[in-house]
Amino acid sequence: MTLPLRSFLFIPGDSEKKMGKVDGVNADAFIFDLEDAVAAARKPIAREMVPAFIKDRPRATRKSQYWVRVNPLDTPWTLDDLTAIVPAAPDGIMLPKVNGPQDVAQVSHYLSALEAASGIEAGSIKILPVATETAISPFRLGDYAGAGLDRLYGLTWGAEDLSSAVGASGNTDASGEWTHTYKMVRSLCLLGAHAAGGEAVDTLFVDFRDSEGLRASCKAARAEGFSGRVAIHPAQVDIINECFSPSEEEVAFARRVVDLFAANPDSGTLGLDGKMLDIPHLKQAQKTLAMHEARND
Repeated sequence: MTLPLRSFLFIPGDSEKKMGKVDGVNADAFIFDLEDAVAAARKPIAREMVPAFIKDRPRATRKSQYWVRVNPLDTPWTLDDLTAIVPAAPDGIMLPKVNGPQDVAQVSHYLSALEAASGIEAGSIKILPVATETAISPFRLGDYAGAGLDRLYGLTWGAEDLSSAVGASGNTDASGEWTHTYKMVRSLCLLGAHAAGGEAVDTLFVDFRDSEGLRASCKAARAEGFSGRVAIHPAQVDIINECFSPSEEEVAFARRVVDLFAANPDSGTLGLDGKMLDIPHLKQAQKTLAMHEARND
């Protein structure tokens, strides 16, 4: 079973100190950032540091995946980023500020050429677009489903750049909840990711000191259908991993569901704890157990 990545931790691509700490963090994936976390004058430095760091840790030796957030296609830096990064064989590319699947297709073509030139397995570098950061992009979230993007890992979303794109003065209400536009965009991202057969990755939780707020938000996100989340601080990683893994209670209930259907092979609907269960519940229980077993091998 191929497990979804639960936690993606951003690391500034020009910070030797922060990059040097990745071995002590249990993130499923690290995203070495060449975009917003790096000032324009230091992008050439980051473009040298990140591939050198990744090359020192070949895929077969990594406990986590290594991804790189490149600069968006409307900047002069994207091709320079990809040309520098691909020979190091990262696991994936995060592509920010996409307008739609055509941007992902364009970067996929670049990757194919660069993989061939570098002797890297074709198609081995995946793409995770930040699919909601421009005003047009939310209208195209459903188009990923029919776009034939073999490299597509899934979709994630972002609120800050979208706020800027539409001239908003804020994106949360007085209680700290997303306002209507951002709730809508988040939901469309979730549906678009699953329609395309990929993973839905929730956006970052800004207050890294609010552990209980993060935990509650992650549990709600997983219940909705998100499989992972972006992190901005190492302290968030273990909470994210915990929340996007089946709990002991979920595993115990899933076993009961599977055992109940196994004991009644001719039944399509069964009762358990006062609730009616059918085949979709069985499939979800089987998925929960498979994920638990794979995580605990």
